[in-house]
Amino acid sequence: MISKAQFEKELAIIIANAIREDIGDGDHTSNACISPDAQGKAKLLVKEAGMIAGVAFAKQVFAYVDADLEVTTFLNDGDNVQVGDVVFHVSGRSQSILMAERLVLNAMQRMSAIATKTAFFVGLLAGTKTKILDTRKTTPGIRALEKWAVKIGGGENHRFALYDMMMIKDNHIDFAGGITQAITKARQYLIAKKRDIKIIVEARSLKEIKEILLNEGVYRILIDNFNYEDTKKAVALIGDTCLTESSGGINEKTIRKYADCGVDFISSGALTHAVHNLDLSLKAI
Repeated sequence: MISKAQFEKELAIIIANAIREDIGDGDHTSNACISPDAQGKAKLLVKEAGMIAGVAFAKQVFAYVDADLEVTTFLNDGDNVQVGDVVFHVSGRSQSILMAERLVLNAMQRMSAIATKTAFFVGLLAGTKTKILDTRKTTPGIRALEKWAVKIGGGENHRFALYDMMMIKDNHIDFAGGITQAITKARQYLIAKKRDIKIIVEARSLKEIKEILLNEGVYRILIDNFNYEDTKKAVALIGDTCLTESSGGINEKTIRKYADCGVDFISSGALTHAVHNLDLSLKAI
């Protein structure tokens, strides 16, 4: 996974780009209607039950827009919320609050939806050893926010991007000339480049799993689009050699059955690409 410094850098880029996109050369409506010295206060109001996420990010946005804005929090990331709850108050220059409003809401609504869905999936896995993973199926430009939200919801982050973990999938295998060839080339590459990143290999059949196990240096095997019975066989075959991950169309109706097969992880793109934004609003007090 990426370092904390890299993650903070991603957040800074997101904020700067989003403010540039939204404000441009100025919030002309606020500039026309509100005095630059006018002071105000607003509350973040919950209009739909779920898990709140993005509070810490909202603070970063407010600080970026205006360092003098003050935020008083009543609820924190990961708290379950109900309709009518107030998450925080923000006070300071009215113009500054309005400039930050849309980015704060867009981010928190999206992050809260992802955290809520992740927490639901985590609940379905209760009592098993299986952990839920996200994927790279994220909204371009705000991956850091969406993966942060998964963590808030109790899930685990898969690789952040193409550079922090190797994932040898079907196309890599086919283009490389086979599983053993792909793994061998991957290991040689890491040695040559002096890189210390983990290798995951996707398997499409039990036969492919057997071949993967003949190679060293594999951190996790991705058991992709297997049925329940073959997943159980795959887990038994792999044993303690490396970690296991199931993926491929797994949903709330099937996730528990795959967990009961004994896999270490289940990855789901739906955590980030199939959510409905949680309804929140920022209201002047």
